[in-house]
Amino acid sequence: MAIVIPDDQTLKEILQTKKRIAVVGLSDKPERTSYQIAKYMLEHGYDIIPVNPTVESVFGIKAASSLREIGGHVDIVNVFRRPEFLLETAKDAVAIGADVYWAQLGLFDEKAYDFLRGHGMTVVMDRCIKVEYQRLLGE
Repeated sequence: MAIVIPDDQTLKEILQTKKRIAVVGLSDKPERTSYQIAKYMLEHGYDIIPVNPTVESVFGIKAASSLREIGGHVDIVNVFRRPEFLLETAKDAVAIGADVYWAQLGLFDEKAYDFLRGHGMTVVMDRCIKVEYQRLLGE
């Protein structure tokens, strides 16, 4: 199955209604892309959950070492990991019952996509959540 990105209306709806984002691979280094994008989303009203076993906290928020450690519902799993890790994070996203799996710009994997779609999950790959937010919500 080819990777199909949801249409603009669906992306806009996701960004307007899904506010709790687990950021897999979130760095605590301000110069890293994951840090800059998560900080932007945090500043625009989203709850950010850092997911990284190598950091204590980011933005003063305690980091989870894996998706499966997070308490409560996760709306979006936003992934900043190399493509070879996408299937593993996809399995964790399904296991925790997340609504949306969002792999950042440059990241895609057909096996992970097929697995996620097979479990009924909305999937966005190879798109930057911040860029889409700015493009669709004009902020």
